[in-house]
Amino acid sequence: YINSPGGVVTSGLAIYDTMRYIRPAVSTVCIGQAASMGSLLLAAGEKDKRFALPNSRIMIHQPSGGAQGQATDIEIQAKEILALRHRLNQIYVEHTGQDLKIIEDALERDRYLSPQEALDFGLIDEVVDQRPSTDDDDEDDNDKNRGDDKGLDD
Repeated sequence: YINSPGGVVTSGLAIYDTMRYIRPAVSTVCIGQAASMGSLLLAAGEKDKRFALPNSRIMIHQPSGGAQGQATDIEIQAKEILALRHRLNQIYVEHTGQDLKIIEDALERDRYLSPQEALDFGLIDEVVDQRPSTDDDDEDDNDKNRGDDKGLDD
């Protein structure tokens, strides 16, 4: 489950790498918000297993940062953030199926998406408004219908 305002890019990429490294498929569900790095992690879930609840919000944008110090240090930091932006754009391309130019344009500024817009953009695969039923749910319903609860026959 993802409910995140975003965070440090390198920490998010560590989670992304872990999601890709482990053998089990990772399902992602946006509850509340998936902003910034949270949106990238949402999109990085296993294809056909990326979901958002109907009142959630997804926000995409390019990485931001501040630099201070000597001019050469600022230049180094600027090159690093540009390299990170390029890498993040490539990840979005991979997981959304969008062209690089579309990703670059979409991430130029903060862009807030409804779940339906996130679906149309390729960040998620389905907007879900209720939990799918399971075999356990059917058994619970059968128990209730049989009157197996103590005290019903008293």
